[in-house]
Amino acid sequence: MSKPVVAIVGRPNVGKSTLFNALAGERISIVKDTPGVTRDRIYADVSWLNYNFTMIDTGGIEPDTKDIILSQMREQAEIAIATADVIVFLTDVRQGLQDSDSKVADMLRRSGKPVVLVVNKVDSFEKYMADVYEFYNLGIGDPFPISAASLLGLGNMLDEVVKHFPAPNPEDEEDERPKVAIIGKPNVGKSSLINKLAKEDRVIVSNIAGTTRDAIDTDIKYNGKEYVFIDTAGLRRKNKIKEEIERYSIIRAVTAVERADVVIIVIDATEGVTEQDAKIAGIAHDRGKGIIIAVNKWDAIEKNDKTVKKYTEDVRDILSFMPYAEILFISAMTGQRLGKLFEMIDVVMENNSLRVATGVLNEIVAEAVAMQQPPSDKGKRLRIYYVTQVSVKPPTFVIFVNDKELMHFSYTRYLENRIRDTFGFRGTSLKFIIRERKEDK
Repeated sequence: MSKPVVAIVGRPNVGKSTLFNALAGERISIVKDTPGVTRDRIYADVSWLNYNFTMIDTGGIEPDTKDIILSQMREQAEIAIATADVIVFLTDVRQGLQDSDSKVADMLRRSGKPVVLVVNKVDSFEKYMADVYEFYNLGIGDPFPISAASLLGLGNMLDEVVKHFPAPNPEDEEDERPKVAIIGKPNVGKSSLINKLAKEDRVIVSNIAGTTRDAIDTDIKYNGKEYVFIDTAGLRRKNKIKEEIERYSIIRAVTAVERADVVIIVIDATEGVTEQDAKIAGIAHDRGKGIIIAVNKWDAIEKNDKTVKKYTEDVRDILSFMPYAEILFISAMTGQRLGKLFEMIDVVMENNSLRVATGVLNEIVAEAVAMQQPPSDKGKRLRIYYVTQVSVKPPTFVIFVNDKELMHFSYTRYLENRIRDTFGFRGTSLKFIIRERKEDK
């Protein structure tokens, strides 16, 4: 079951990033008093009571004139409507109700998506409650007064947000078909790839960056087995501001990755691998998904006997945080190696769900420890008592040690490499949790 997505929409300077950071529990977005400075991470995983959800800060408004603010707020709202399960519409009690608030409220109301109206900067309920009531005029339900900076009223707001989460769909739980998300920068050939796999034009293809409108699920059968391909939810963009396109491609990737078992990161061979590819790939890596890097438009590259090696090195270099990812050179236009893609999806899914017997696991780790002594500090040496696998998707291991501080990440990486040498785990990240256990136990 994928996590619900909550989007925050609002004018410049109403406190979207402050609220985002308060809920994420860390300073993820840059917060300044200059409107339009949200530049950093735009999604975070949030827990409230028994609910887990992904929150996105739509941000991105550059206020030049009132007209521009309104048009960009509309685009923000479009993004939220297309990708979110619940929309938090943030307003500011001190600036009061503005014309642009009313126009965006109309759009949100017509969308049919659940909207929670939140009035920020209410540092004193006694002082500001009369002003909060003014926001009933928006006609989108009760306004929830909060102060993101002082952490006031957030509990009531979150209680309202989680009420609107979609009920778990039993059919989703029973659907055992592999779910594959296709993500990547605009215009790298994601839609063309799905069309070629589906052997029909299911998805609109155009060379204008960002023409895919909504998340589209395409069922594809290969060798008698069914797969569900999730094309990244997109939006038609009017003003191609590079940074905004990047922001929206990341928001779209988050929502698609959330639902997938395996993620195919499409890279344009004619452009080479970029930092933006690394940002998008990081989303799948952070969430422990099975990962395949598909270098598309390979037919358009002039090749010699060193081309594949050079390209592979470049990909490994920029995506150095995921050395386990599988790489495949393809062409969505000619269909080159697309059959191999399905084989790879099956292998990666199997590895992402692989369980290793505890006895065998501890034998491998004992052998690794014998070959390379664990680190020590001030005469005290790290001792590894026991390793066990506790879950899959991604495979997660708990290592019991005498002192967590002595478990340097480089030694964890060494153990991971030994485990991979033995069991493969191609295409999937591994997660390690270090726990301390006292000697006498």
